[in-house]
Amino acid sequence: MKLSTKGRYGVTLMIDLGMYFGEGPVSLKSVAERQSLSEHYLEQLIAPLRNAGLVRSIRGAYGGYVLAKAPHEITVGDVIRVLEGPITIVDEADEELAELWEKVRVSINEVLDSTNLQDLIDKKRNSGNNIMFYI
Repeated sequence: MKLSTKGRYGVTLMIDLGMYFGEGPVSLKSVAERQSLSEHYLEQLIAPLRNAGLVRSIRGAYGGYVLAKAPHEITVGDVIRVLEGPITIVDEADEELAELWEKVRVSINEVLDSTNLQDLIDKKRNSGNNIMFYI
């Protein structure tokens, strides 16, 4: 399984929004500048995240986006599944290997669902490194 830029950048976007949770809306332009990402690409990612109820948009001159829930309530799995779809390892597994691939899929889901945005925000704040280092 290979995570696309959609998933990686989406998690990066959500972590960035989480770092400013409770401080008001954050513009995609500011996220793009801080994370060295394309603002246009972030615009494509924000719509499905908003439709899934993970972010809210705030209109107006000082508008932008905020997390719809606290960072500890949003898992990496929530974000990945919205942007990438369900996590699968193989489309059609040989019968003798099906059990192995299912165990791998379950393990990946367990890791993604047991890691929330707050975990990654805390790690980022403690290290001072760029967010992309952790994804």
